[in-house]
Amino acid sequence: MKPLFPTPIRSGLFTLCLATVAALPARSQDPGGEVTIRDLEAGQEAPNDAYTEIERLVRIMEIVRENYVDEQKVTYRQLIDHALEGMLAGLDPHSQFLFPKVFEEMREQTEESMAAGVGITVSLEGNLLTIIAVQKEGPAARSGVIAGDQILRINDISTERSGLTEAQLLLQGEPGETLRLTLRRPSTQELLEVELLREVVREATVQGPQLLPPDLAGERRIGYVRVVQFNGPTSRDLELALDALEKEGMQALVLDLRDNPGGLVQSAVEVCGLFLPPSTPVLTMEGRDPARNPPPFVTPERQLRPRSYPLAVLINANSASGAELVAGALQDLRRAIITGETSFGKGSVQTILPLDGAALRLTTAKYYTPGHRTIHENGVVPDIVAALTPAEERLLRLSWNRENLSPGEEAELPGFRDRQLDRAADALKAALFFLAQQEASTGSGPEAPTGPPSDGPDEPPPPVQEHEDPPSQEPSTGKPGSAEDDPARDPG
Repeated sequence: MKPLFPTPIRSGLFTLCLATVAALPARSQDPGGEVTIRDLEAGQEAPNDAYTEIERLVRIMEIVRENYVDEQKVTYRQLIDHALEGMLAGLDPHSQFLFPKVFEEMREQTEESMAAGVGITVSLEGNLLTIIAVQKEGPAARSGVIAGDQILRINDISTERSGLTEAQLLLQGEPGETLRLTLRRPSTQELLEVELLREVVREATVQGPQLLPPDLAGERRIGYVRVVQFNGPTSRDLELALDALEKEGMQALVLDLRDNPGGLVQSAVEVCGLFLPPSTPVLTMEGRDPARNPPPFVTPERQLRPRSYPLAVLINANSASGAELVAGALQDLRRAIITGETSFGKGSVQTILPLDGAALRLTTAKYYTPGHRTIHENGVVPDIVAALTPAEERLLRLSWNRENLSPGEEAELPGFRDRQLDRAADALKAALFFLAQQEASTGSGPEAPTGPPSDGPDEPPPPVQEHEDPPSQEPSTGKPGSAEDDPARDPG
């Protein structure tokens, strides 16, 4: 019988195959060579399949080595590394094989106190590197970069095949260094090139606290505050903003989490604690092995005062991770009305596993809301659906960045109406009217629900579709997410 490979190749593959086979489960077959019933009952893949597929991989690798035109690109190490790269990329957008150089650079930047960037947060939308958040005071915002722009090149490096981690490393560097971005703007099909100076960008994550004007709130005193990301000071800064609004007589609140890409999970849990009783479970993290799951995340025991006024939370397709955890928990516990568009759907945990100088970033668990809904790949579906067209989304982001607008951009804003905020304000006015009627009939207003009923949280109500002025175009679907959720995630 002709051998599978020539003698030189067989000797070269002997060690590789031996190591691979040693890692496989022992064959478990009956005398006839068939897989045993025990294997099938255990739900395990037949061991023989593993051997067959390893043989197929080795066959293809040798065909490539013998026939590819450039011999310098087909060493065993290169082929195996790229096989691992494809293996991890095929699992989900957040799992990745980190080449040794990328892993080393990531470790170095993690150890630095503050890396310099250009004030953007990026994600992979399909295979396109997409900007999903722009920091208000950063170099990118001052140059006119907006969320939704797609990055085609970073300096002279194409982003077509780069992973998310590699792209984030390319965006960061030393303060004062120049960075060139080639962008595509899907809403206008423009190709743009911008040159930016890296700097350490510090931005307040709690922005724009105010009472809504009468054209939105009517006679009610409805507060508004936007949280752009979750970091260490976010909960305390939000608490101070709420204190100030409450002194002005705030009766209800709109919490805006649109374009919020997430951040620290503990910060998101602390924000939930501003509106829920102490020690309320708001989040669980579950992997394949239940014995290794940590206890549920609960709201802090410290709470200066209960905040039981009606609450609406705004989300959109760029609300991800920590923003989704907050919206999902408040929805399940019937503490808030969620308004806007279905969120991105990034509710997973990535673990870094070092491996011979390289590393694997592997999704090892998922987050679940109090009602045991998984956010990952599903997102949070709002109670009141209100979509914006791409043109309206552009004007919304301009309204968040008024200080840096050109005269032409400023002239576009007077006719803009934030229909998502309108719907949230309408819902809160209805809630306040209901509470006032109930107070008049009973003599005292009921407290808003701040926890799950005794028999567990109900399913969220079906979304209420908006029928007034439907958008002429499909809403944009920016896809955020970060390589690492969240225990220590920084934007590029």
